[in-house]
Amino acid sequence: MFAGTLTRNAETAAAEYSGMIHSTRFDIAIQLEARAKMSARSPDFDVTAINKSGRKVRIGTAWNETGNTSGNLYISMQIDVGLGPFRVNAVQTKEARAAQSGEFEIIPLVSNGLMKSGSISGEMTAMDADNAFTGYIANMMFDLEFMLIENSYKTEETHPDYRIEVSSPRGTPIRVGSAWMAKSSRTGNDYLSLLINTPDGDLRVNAVQNEEQRGGQTFSIIPFIDSGEQPQDAGAGLSLVA
Repeated sequence: MFAGTLTRNAETAAAEYSGMIHSTRFDIAIQLEARAKMSARSPDFDVTAINKSGRKVRIGTAWNETGNTSGNLYISMQIDVGLGPFRVNAVQTKEARAAQSGEFEIIPLVSNGLMKSGSISGEMTAMDADNAFTGYIANMMFDLEFMLIENSYKTEETHPDYRIEVSSPRGTPIRVGSAWMAKSSRTGNDYLSLLINTPDGDLRVNAVQNEEQRGGQTFSIIPFIDSGEQPQDAGAGLSLVA
């Protein structure tokens, strides 16, 4: 559950990139400093930050990468701030690439596996404005309050309709997942399919309305059951637009 921004600095700067990374437990300023490569797969950067004593420390490494299908450049980072290592990617929106901007967004790295969703509770309520939802999802190990915000980057039918956000300790929005509008081929009822990065791993659930809720603004979050109805490319839910 990570988010943030990264900006390419002027060529004269000591660090090639500067930015912020946020989670529900921390907000940390980071820098990416170029390092000598020992081989083709050696890291391109050291990721550094300032600790509570004011000392600059290395908290990870980063690589320049190219998307296999898109051909777009991005930065892959492995970071450890004392809570265990995690992976994130710094990517550019289509608008940033078109403008040849040095602005990147930090998003979670999608894992290939999904956690089981059997013991999950949650509820979601449509807000009166902005085509948004607010809700929570919880089990015995975590309890997350979140918002669904309309995905302004959607340009293809398979792209998510909403991004799922929570707040860092400083109140910074953190992208933790995506949601798609869907319709049951069995009942014809509308529902939302959610893919969320939780502290226990990636989780897929559905937000549905029972007979009492139908026509209202409240949805119940239930475990995902694979019936072949999930939206196409739903496994790519934590990327920016796909």
